[in-house]
Amino acid sequence: MTGLEIRKITKSFQEGPVLRGISFTQNQGEILGLLGPSGSGKTTLLEIIAGLVEPDSGDCLWNGESLSSTPPHLRGFGLMFQEYALFPHKNVRDNIAFGLKMAGEKAPEALERVEEVLELVGLTGFEDRDVSTLSGGEQQRVALARSLAPEPRLVMLDEPLGALDRAIRERLVGDLRRILKAACQTALYVTHDQQEAFSIADRVVIIGQGTAVQIGTPQEIYYNPISPYVARFLGMDNFLSGEAQSNSQGSLLRTALGEWQVSQTYQGEGEILLRPDRIEIASNYTELGASLQGTVHSSTFSGSALQIELDVKETRIQFDVPDPGLDVPVSGSPLTINFDPDQALHFYPRE
Repeated sequence: MTGLEIRKITKSFQEGPVLRGISFTQNQGEILGLLGPSGSGKTTLLEIIAGLVEPDSGDCLWNGESLSSTPPHLRGFGLMFQEYALFPHKNVRDNIAFGLKMAGEKAPEALERVEEVLELVGLTGFEDRDVSTLSGGEQQRVALARSLAPEPRLVMLDEPLGALDRAIRERLVGDLRRILKAACQTALYVTHDQQEAFSIADRVVIIGQGTAVQIGTPQEIYYNPISPYVARFLGMDNFLSGEAQSNSQGSLLRTALGEWQVSQTYQGEGEILLRPDRIEIASNYTELGASLQGTVHSSTFSGSALQIELDVKETRIQFDVPDPGLDVPVSGSPLTINFDPDQALHFYPRE
């Protein structure tokens, strides 16, 4: 069943347009990620959905009914910001119960609901703790429990893990998805972090220049970025100018680095993406797939992977080597890479 529907929403401020006719739908019970760079309009869109900001045009609907005349407190939506905004003078129980009391919930029922959501977020027994004594991860769980306590039909989370260090953030990502799914909660999750969005969301909306540039599951978006913008945002920067000529086997892609046959049918001039996750180091030339020879510009070891920059003629190719072991190529050394053109190359026609 359709829950949230965003129809061609626009919004401009003095600095210029922020949202340019963005549209998408979200099913009830779905975790939908809004993924985009800083300044792309994600937070503004959340504020419009919550009723805190009015759009210049367009509409928000829930279950097919417009929310344009519905005040924020009657929309049944919860909103959790990065800062958490917990009350420092209240304990965990009172922080979570605050919204329930404001909604007129009687004390016994409110306390029972507090116990339920504390168990859900893994903080049973923390009721009397002072929130100022909690770790960042525990405060995040309290803020989430407070957002879930009134049982909102939609909860919106704006960079909820952004204030935490990387180790805690990575640990909480899986917990957050589990909590939202256990609560059967419809959630709109805003982040600029690709890994975070892909780990938590059922589907992802990539936002760029105020519009939804691609919508799909994390796998659909990662393996089939619809445009160079999406590919670059996902960290895939190996683009070659070239042209495609269709033939009986598919297409021949021509670039300054070489020509490669692919089974897909393309035609015309455009940009060709060489996916960094489809590149392998080869000790010798092989006729299996395609091959490029270059000189190592740099190599950076990060623990689980080795990031290599390879200069091929006047083009720099970037790629990662998972679990590289002790064999780390040094700058200036020759290196040959292999790839399967059908798996590694994406052609984007020039607009």
